[in-house]
Amino acid sequence: MDRIAALATVIDRHVVGTGICTTAMPQLSLIRADAPSTPTPAVYEASLCLIAQGSKRVSIGEHSVVYDAAHYLLVSVDLPLVGHVLDASPERPYLCCKIDLDPAMLADLMVSEGGALPRTDLPVLGVYPSDPDLIDAACRLVALLDRPATIRALAPLIEREILYRLLTGPHGAMLRHVATAGSHLNQVSRAIAAIRRRFDAPIRIDDVAAEAGMSASSLHAHFKAITRMTPLEYQKQLRLQEARRLMLVGGATASTAGFAVGYESPSQFSREYRRLFGAPPRTDIERLHAAPAAAIAL
Repeated sequence: MDRIAALATVIDRHVVGTGICTTAMPQLSLIRADAPSTPTPAVYEASLCLIAQGSKRVSIGEHSVVYDAAHYLLVSVDLPLVGHVLDASPERPYLCCKIDLDPAMLADLMVSEGGALPRTDLPVLGVYPSDPDLIDAACRLVALLDRPATIRALAPLIEREILYRLLTGPHGAMLRHVATAGSHLNQVSRAIAAIRRRFDAPIRIDDVAAEAGMSASSLHAHFKAITRMTPLEYQKQLRLQEARRLMLVGGATASTAGFAVGYESPSQFSREYRRLFGAPPRTDIERLHAAPAAAIAL
């Protein structure tokens, strides 16, 4: 059996129902869909996404990429994307594993390898042809779920191998910039982390810029170039997506969810929610409850 088929088998064995399934390894998530999904906004953490079966489109602004079992998706920094499962059925479901990138492990690998920081104009969201060695390592990582007692000892070793494969792959230069202190990508990544920590409170751009080690004007320019939105637009997406989660999973009302994520005006919350998700809060949540596959974002 080839490795991608083996990966599909082990994902299917461990994923529960449809949607996103966490695992005993915090960096590993498994995703399954039995039908195509509607375009759904979500924040993707810096991660590697490997589809074992099916296909998906992800978009940021006007830029879209499609990936499948012959291609993998690499997200180099946390990005607000719109995901859309294209190919899935109960007989042949969409199966995917998502492996979050550990920045500390990535930096340690870079120190071990040495070398100058290369120039790069690679995108922070990219799709690349599948690498058999990368698929093999991912398959071995997911297969550890069959032997939970081995996870603590072996998972870090396989995760390090995966990061090494990425660093030495066609997108290695991009990851090196993300992990290198002082680079614009690293600074924007720190700004993103600062916004995510306190997305439900008013933010001052000067404070975020200081935390990132940039001037406010430099932050604005580089943040928009990388994420295709301003820091405040990024914060708005975080707020609306968390409000959606509170209503969908926690049963919160629209007004309660809006206030919980920092909105003071219910009408503004409803207006901005509809602009992002295509329907008012109540209508959107009713639609998601009626068709859970529509909520699959990764």
